[in-house]
Amino acid sequence: MELLITVIVCLVAGCGAGLGTGFAGMSAAAVITPMLVTFLDMPAYSAIGIALASDVLASAVSAYTYWKNKNIDIKNGIVMMVTVLLFTAVGSYIASLVPNETMGGFSVFMTMMLGVKFIVKPVNTTKEAMEAVSPQKRLIQSILCGTMIGFICGFIGAGGGMMMLMILTMVLGYELKTAVGTSVFIMTFTALTGSVSHFIIDTEKPDLLVLVLCILFTLLFARIGARFANKASTKTLNRATGIILVVLGIIILGVGALV
Repeated sequence: MELLITVIVCLVAGCGAGLGTGFAGMSAAAVITPMLVTFLDMPAYSAIGIALASDVLASAVSAYTYWKNKNIDIKNGIVMMVTVLLFTAVGSYIASLVPNETMGGFSVFMTMMLGVKFIVKPVNTTKEAMEAVSPQKRLIQSILCGTMIGFICGFIGAGGGMMMLMILTMVLGYELKTAVGTSVFIMTFTALTGSVSHFIIDTEKPDLLVLVLCILFTLLFARIGARFANKASTKTLNRATGIILVVLGIIILGVGALV
């Protein structure tokens, strides 16, 4: 019975995390962390490590799908990635010093608010308008935003992907598909850095069964989400992304209230 519960929890968590990653470049930890903590009674720090590990392959396969459809800005994404990577490690270390109860709530709020934003105010920026932004301005913004995003990703294991999507669309002026593609490209490396940092710092070994199941399920649904997102129109993608983020936020809040 305990094994069945573990499989079901990992399946549901992987489904939500994978679709969130494929559609919106969302960090898998926004879904996986509260699910593992709530239903499997796992320490938050260990759950974040597993969630970030699940994010690596899911983000990589999503990034590949967006790259095939020419929806990634690798050149400008690398600049942000460098600062994100650095401060992900910093945030991960500081997170190890924070009480277990403090971790988790912020990511749920971020998920729901960003989802509402895509539904109420869709991103309609074109690639032509995106490319008209000054390269110097984008460079400075990428460094500053990457610092903040990296720290958040390492500190709570979530919010990084969502904040990156928000920054890329609202601050840097990316059109939605390119923003998601660039986000998952960066998240592949930030998730790798964050998970390695967590596993090195964490004194407890991760549950290998939960780790493997979360990685496989998240990878599967991320692939499905990314393929659908790249074929969808901008209008459909905005609505689908918004609905998925809001529903995930409601589910996570409901889980926390019932348990």
